[in-house]
Amino acid sequence: MAVDCKTSRPGIEAASLTDVGRQRTNNEDSYLYWEPDSDEEFRLKGRLAVIADGMGGYEGGHEASQLAVETVRHGYDHTFGADPQSTLLEAFTSAHRCIQRYAIDQPQFYGMGTTCTALSIVGHQLHFAHVGDSRLYHVRDKNISRLTRDHSYVGRLVETGIVRSEDAHSHPQRHILTAALGAGRVLAPDAPDRPVSLQEGDSLILCTDGLWSLVGDHDLVAIAQAAPAEACLSLVKMALERGAPDNVTVSVLRVSA
Repeated sequence: MAVDCKTSRPGIEAASLTDVGRQRTNNEDSYLYWEPDSDEEFRLKGRLAVIADGMGGYEGGHEASQLAVETVRHGYDHTFGADPQSTLLEAFTSAHRCIQRYAIDQPQFYGMGTTCTALSIVGHQLHFAHVGDSRLYHVRDKNISRLTRDHSYVGRLVETGIVRSEDAHSHPQRHILTAALGAGRVLAPDAPDRPVSLQEGDSLILCTDGLWSLVGDHDLVAIAQAAPAEACLSLVKMALERGAPDNVTVSVLRVSA
């Protein structure tokens, strides 16, 4: 497995890794890490990371997730507005419409859609937008916080107390999403009320459900202490050792000096 490491400026170490898993023959996950070329734009826009888990058949899922990450990147770069958070939300709307138009133009992809979780880091301020059941975690020292909630049928059952969180991973309907890019007329991504302040040593983990359904918070915290490239390898290896029935994708970002 080859880890993808893409950072051109100090301040963040970042790495990503994806694997098809043990039971799938195609990979419907996509990811992206991006920084502007110019220093002037970098000071304004910072860094962007996106992860997506597609659905919609053999090719439809891959097309949907790829469209999502590329459209979010293009929107964040070319239509940057008053602030990073509002720009992310507008980019999600563009990706939602783009996927829907693609499905209309390509009827064989009817029903295609994708989860999408995107973050931007400007200075030491974290902004993010999210739809679906991919996840964003924040690790500080030995404490972990999940910054996103699952837009899924089982996630809703957990929130209402009908299903225990420890039982959610094995629930037979855990893969049913209640929101996705490309699905439905109205899109309402989750976003924080205010930026999350980061400090040196913090780690951010973006991952699809192929990882978090097999690797718990305790393992995430322990492995996140390693360098991002090593952490990605260890996390994907752990998921594979535990059966990996789905595609497995993870990005790890570490705030450095």
